[in-house]
Amino acid sequence: MAKVKIPRKSTSIDMTAMCDVAFLLLTFFMLTTKFKPQELAQINIPASTAQIPIPEQNILMIQVTQEGKVYMGVDDQNTRETWLGKLKDRYQFPTLTADQVKNFKLLDAFGMPVEQLPQFLSMNAEQRNSMKQPGIEMDSTNNQLGELILTARQSNPDLRIAIKADANTDYDKVNKVIQTLQDRKVNKFNLITSARGAGEAKE
Repeated sequence: MAKVKIPRKSTSIDMTAMCDVAFLLLTFFMLTTKFKPQELAQINIPASTAQIPIPEQNILMIQVTQEGKVYMGVDDQNTRETWLGKLKDRYQFPTLTADQVKNFKLLDAFGMPVEQLPQFLSMNAEQRNSMKQPGIEMDSTNNQLGELILTARQSNPDLRIAIKADANTDYDKVNKVIQTLQDRKVNKFNLITSARGAGEAKE
């Protein structure tokens, strides 16, 4: 008896669903990716074995360079806008333009005497990026860091403070920042360390 031959048919796979999923994933990552903010100075953070991570949002970051210069900023644009309004009232800035407010909302961090902020915010992006900022003043008679911390926390009570200091920074410089926090009744903050420990909580 002759063998029945089954006709061969080409296999067809509909790839439409897979393409849809691929584009959905690509769109998701494009919309949710958060780029690393531009830093005003290179900071080599110390190593640590701590395993307590810092929060992912509502962060007030204080950066201390190897030379002891202090910069700070917050991660939320709405908080920045409210913060600028409080600084305007506190330091009696002239009327700020919409462009100045927009520039501050896009500012990841700054470090200069507060009185210079309006002029700084009037510059274009290239001028702001090329300007060497001297750091926030922490003199005994004019500790603007304390005022900035106070007004920032008033702008967003949920802010968590983190200190990112260079491994070679003189301890007295970092201690002065910590003392300023304690003077403002802030006794809970994070110390940023290297990848071996995402952050060390300090009570």
